[in-house]
Amino acid sequence: MQKLISRITSRKANIGVIGLGYVGLPLVLRFAEEGFKTVGFDVDSNKIKSINSGKSYIKHIPDKKLKTLSKNGRIRGTDNFKKLKDMDVVIICVPTPLNEMREPDLKYVEQTGLAVSENMRNGQLICLESTTYPGTTEEVLLPLFEKKGYIAGRDIYVVYSPEREDPGNPDFTTRTIPKVVGGVTSNCRKIGQLLYSQVIDKVVTVSSTRAAEMTKLLENIYRCVNIALVNELKILADRMGIDIWEVIEASSTKPFGFSAFYPGPGLGGHCIPIDPYYLSWKARAYDFTTRFIEVAGEINTSMPYYVVDKIIEALDKKKKCLRGARILILGIAYKKDIDDDRESPSLKLIEILQKRGALLQYNDPFIPKLKKYRKYNFNLKSISLNRNLLKKTDLVLIATDHSSYDYDWLAEHANLIVDTRNAVQMKKKYSNKVFKA
Repeated sequence: MQKLISRITSRKANIGVIGLGYVGLPLVLRFAEEGFKTVGFDVDSNKIKSINSGKSYIKHIPDKKLKTLSKNGRIRGTDNFKKLKDMDVVIICVPTPLNEMREPDLKYVEQTGLAVSENMRNGQLICLESTTYPGTTEEVLLPLFEKKGYIAGRDIYVVYSPEREDPGNPDFTTRTIPKVVGGVTSNCRKIGQLLYSQVIDKVVTVSSTRAAEMTKLLENIYRCVNIALVNELKILADRMGIDIWEVIEASSTKPFGFSAFYPGPGLGGHCIPIDPYYLSWKARAYDFTTRFIEVAGEINTSMPYYVVDKIIEALDKKKKCLRGARILILGIAYKKDIDDDRESPSLKLIEILQKRGALLQYNDPFIPKLKKYRKYNFNLKSISLNRNLLKKTDLVLIATDHSSYDYDWLAEHANLIVDTRNAVQMKKKYSNKVFKA
């Protein structure tokens, strides 16, 4: 333990990060920036090649930063998991999706845990950052390590520290977002706190890995439930002839007791559409039903269908039907100004609209082509925006409010717009062709 502490505080500890996505890559950079030699592990050879050549594959991470750290030997990527033995610290940042039954799919955590157990040694710190249900660290990972004869708190140190990345948010960075850490034992927690305090401004410790796992879920369930509330009120306000965006703006002037949440076409990103179901699933083992989570999930997953109904309503006013209508979707990313399309509601909208016979095109300045997704496989590429395209398009659907779009220009030249993000500033001359959804 003292040897590991010494290596961490002297910045001589070798840091291994498994999973080089939106969580893992920023973490690799953060440790490297503070002087640690950091190795990124991934099964995706393209990511490994990009890292070793100093090229970023995530929009908000500049090539320059990656190239500099790669050139001076602080960062390298590999798909050789046998090199985990050379690491003093192993941090796991792999996906935790849902299966078709909306139950936790921990295959990536399990596979990674097995790879770690086969290539570990005494004195290592193992940290799980992937979002998951309370108990995963102790019930899934720990038995794999114990099977190899390692005892947590004595031979190895095992902690859970939930990721808190917010891609594209310029106000918060990996360094400035407080880090929650829980350990299997007090020694584990002590080492985990020490490690993260080297690279994060504030580290918050909790009593156990289960408490740390629950912390992450509460953060995202809080957002999920409140977004569902405002989405439901949006539908009600629409029927009552009230602009929900105006109401939210007015309510936000209250200096206490109110936090603004905004409606949209559905939930996106890896966290909010998925994480609440991890707790719902785990709750069943305790004969408990998480009613707020279930109701919020029903509302949020219904929003793309509500948007489609608004599209049909808008087309109807122009004496057009959905089948055969030429529709241009603006924005595939799940939120504005990023290149992250994980669980984006735009993908669900494409599926529904295609099934109903609409002719679809899309534009997204950050996503030039739709890849093959876990649920979807659309053969579509981003198309350039111009007056001629808008003239030939029956309806423009604003699904993501990227800052680069000129919404006045769109409203001026589009035949019809359904706006799910309150992006178009309503003017009297647009009132007959811009519909809020």
